[in-house]
Amino acid sequence: MARLLRLEQAGAWYHITARGNERRAIYRDERDRRHFLELLPGWLERFRTRLHAYVLMENHYHLLLETCEANLSRAMQWLNTSYSVWFNRRHQRAGHLFQGRFKAVMVEPESWALALSRYIHLNPVRLKRLGLAKGAQRAQRQGVSDAPDPRLVKQRLDELRRYRWSSYRAYAGWEKPPAWLESQTVLGLGGGRPAIRRQRYREYVENAVREGIAGQPWEGLIARLVLGSREFVEKLIAPPTNSPKGQELRKSLAQRPSFAAVVKAVERLKGESWKVFRDRHGDSGRELALQLGRELCGLTLTQLGRESGAASSMAVSTALKRFRGRLDKDKTLASALRQAKSALVHETNSL
Repeated sequence: MARLLRLEQAGAWYHITARGNERRAIYRDERDRRHFLELLPGWLERFRTRLHAYVLMENHYHLLLETCEANLSRAMQWLNTSYSVWFNRRHQRAGHLFQGRFKAVMVEPESWALALSRYIHLNPVRLKRLGLAKGAQRAQRQGVSDAPDPRLVKQRLDELRRYRWSSYRAYAGWEKPPAWLESQTVLGLGGGRPAIRRQRYREYVENAVREGIAGQPWEGLIARLVLGSREFVEKLIAPPTNSPKGQELRKSLAQRPSFAAVVKAVERLKGESWKVFRDRHGDSGRELALQLGRELCGLTLTQLGRESGAASSMAVSTALKRFRGRLDKDKTLASALRQAKSALVHETNSL
C-alpha cells in the first residue's frame, strides 16, 4: 500500500493513531502508561501543540491534537522515539516498537471534534465481549439486532467509567483535568451553559454505549487524509496546486455527490418530488436526504440547512438525530438508506 500523504499546517487539528509493531503491546503495565503520560507535558510545550483528547490501549493509542506550527511529523517523531527508547531499555529489547509511521487525519473541529472525542473515549469498551465490535454495531444501526441486555449495558458503563488511561474521566468531571489537557474547547462544541457541559458530554458518550453504537466517524473521510466538510477541504487546496496532496484531495472531492444528486436519488426512492415532501414535518425522505448529505457530501449542518431550505442548523441537527433514532428500529428506512448510498456511489464513480 502506498504511504499516506501528510497535510501539515499551523493551527490544524488531527486525529493521530500509532500501533505496536505486528500489533504487539506498546504498554505492558501501568508504569509504561504512566511514563508515556509523563512525556506529554514537555512534548506539548516543546512543539507548541495542544492535546484535546487521548486514550492509551494495550497495543495502540489515539490522540486528538492541535498544532500551533506546521510541525506534526517532527513532534510525533520525538514522542514515539522518546517512548520507544525508554521502553526498549526498560524491557531489555531491541528493534522497532511502533508499526511504521503514525497515522494522521486532519480534522475540521467545528464539524467533527466532538464526535472524534467520543470515538476516542469509547475505545476501551469497543470490544466483542461487550457486544460493541464492528459487526455488532453495524447490526444495531441497521435495526437487525435485539436491544442490548441491561446487564451488558451496565458492564459497558462500569468499564468505561473506571478506565484510567484516557481523558474521559476528566471530561466527565470525575477527576481534575491535568494542566496539559485542553478539554474546554470540545466540551463547548456540545453546547449548553458551562456549568452543565460535562454532564451533557457524559450523556452524549454514554447514550451511545447504551444504544450499542460506539460511534464510527470515518464515513466522511476524504482521501484517507481529511475529515471535514467540502468547504473545509476546498480551502485546503486553494489556491490551485499540482502537488500530490492537492491532486488526491481534488479527486476525492470530485467523487463526492452533490446535494442535488442526493435529492434526485431520494425522489426516485419515494416516487415523489422534493418540493412535495421537503416541508412535510418529520418526513423520512427529507431526513434521508439530510443524512446522505452529511455522510456522502460532507456538508456541515449550516450548509445542509442552506441546501435543504431548513430554518436553521439546529433544525437540521434535530432532524438528523430523529432520523438516526428511527433508523435503529425501522428496517425499511435502513434499507432505503443503503439503497440510496449504493445508487449514489455508483452514479458518482461512473462520472
